Amino acid sequence: MLKRLFKSTFLFAFIGILSCGNQNKKEQNSEDIALNSKEAAVEEIILAANRTEAYLPLLKGKKVGIVGNQTSIMKNKAGGYTHVVDSLIALEVNLVRGFAPEHGFRGTADAGEAVEDGKDAQTGLPVISLYGDNKKPKAEQLEGLDVLIFDLQDVGTRFYTYISSLHYVMEACAENDVELIVFDRPNPNGHYIDGPILETEFKSFVGMHPIPTVHGLTMGEYAKMINGEKWLKNGIQSDLKVINMKNYEHSKAYDLPVKPSPNLPNAQAINLYPSLCFFEGTNVNAGRGSDKQFQVFGSPFLDNEYFDFTYTPESKAGAKSPKHSGVECYGRDLSKIARIDQINLEWLIEAYQNTEDKDEFFNAFFTKLAGTKDLQSQIEEGLSAEEIRQGWQEGLEEFEAKRNQYLLY
Repeated sequence: MLKRLFKSTFLFAFIGILSCGNQNKKEQNSEDIALNSKEAAVEEIILAANRTEAYLPLLKGKKVGIVGNQTSIMKNKAGGYTHVVDSLIALEVNLVRGFAPEHGFRGTADAGEAVEDGKDAQTGLPVISLYGDNKKPKAEQLEGLDVLIFDLQDVGTRFYTYISSLHYVMEACAENDVELIVFDRPNPNGHYIDGPILETEFKSFVGMHPIPTVHGLTMGEYAKMINGEKWLKNGIQSDLKVINMKNYEHSKAYDLPVKPSPNLPNAQAINLYPSLCFFEGTNVNAGRGSDKQFQVFGSPFLDNEYFDFTYTPESKAGAKSPKHSGVECYGRDLSKIARIDQINLEWLIEAYQNTEDKDEFFNAFFTKLAGTKDLQSQIEEGLSAEEIRQGWQEGLEEFEAKRNQYLLY
């Protein structure tokens, strides 16, 4: 690219000399600046995993573990991607143990499906599950480790459980004197913050901290916030090192090269996920068991005259038992709408208003996802999306001021 840029700049200058002799240098310099600015604007994000010069010295002579999955990848010289585990082994890092979050080490398990201990089929690395009965690494599971790498691709929402795994890993490392290194990755929903702040009485694995639904932090920034706000048990601190990315900004759109989980297949699903995941706490299907996971929603109980889009969920990889499997659902197809930069409540409200039996619409999981009882009550009372959003503003302003202390980009 730089060679092409040089050739283009030289060509413009040469033509100028031929056509008008002593051309105004100011115009030529402006052209060069414009070309250089265009080149800078498309600068590729360098993932932390690719910054081996920043972290290999930290791993030298140490026994290393890694929390990873199918998203733990790095760019290779051929332009494709290599799993970080494969790269670390090739670089002769003493990698002795892996830890798997929700969906497993290779990302094939259903949402909520227990992940078993075992071995990574591709490398033979022993893998310990962090999803099921064992969400926090035990002392004996960390025994012998000097350092633990955490490298998972988050999608920027409170109820996406990788940040809950991060909390427990940080806590276990702090309690057992194990260093923690976070390989940072872009947040595909990092361009905004939105939603109600979680109330601590509704803390669960789908919401552990007093943050909004969409938090606008990278995983590295989030780790710094956990430490800084003393959210770990007894206010303990993790011995934390974040390997930063290069050329990343929160406003940059970023398409993930690998699905972060089985039911987030593309950029559209990831962008809609903060809005549509609320349906997981209702009797509405959010596209699981279809070819448009988290890009459609529907239910057999919705008004089929009001909703003209239909689909039938069925058992698929990553959705073995989807809600309303084998039953025709009425709803909306959102797969073609433009990228959004706030939570859309209108879809949730219109589904509630046009369902068959409103008493059967919400379930107990909804409050855990919302992090508050208020959202369900407000929808049941008939408040508009704008009226509901107004109630979030004070909390969002307070969170944003706190968040700014931990931003790296």
